[in-house]
Amino acid sequence: MATISKVLLSGSTNGKGIQVTGTATGAAVTVHDAVSGTTDLDEVWLYASNSHTGSVTLTIEWGGTTAVADHIKAVINSNETVLVAPGLLAQNGIDIKAFASVADKISLFGYANRMDI
Repeated sequence: MATISKVLLSGSTNGKGIQVTGTATGAAVTVHDAVSGTTDLDEVWLYASNSHTGSVTLTIEWGGTTAVADHIKAVINSNETVLVAPGLLAQNGIDIKAFASVADKISLFGYANRMDI
C-alpha cells in the first residue's frame, strides 16, 4: 500500500519562503531537490508571492535549464500570491530551481507530498 508524507521544500529553511534572488538561469535558486530514484514521487505545490510595485516574470526550471519544455513561466502581478505548481510530479533527484525578471521581489512557498508507490 502506498504511503504519503508531507515534506518541506529542500530549498526552504523551516518552511519559510524562498526568496528568488537570481535573474538568470545561472543564478537560479534551489526550490526543491526531488526524491531520488524512480520508486517514489514528490507531488510539488508552489505558491509565488510578489512584493514588488510592478509585475514580475517568474521562471521555474523543472529539472532542466535549457529546454523550453522544462520551464514554467508565470507573470506575478504586484502584491499578488498565486499557485504556480499545482501538484506537479518530480522524482529521480531532479532539481527544481527558480529565477525572476526582478531580483528579491518573489518569494516561493509550498511543500511536497512524498509518495511511496
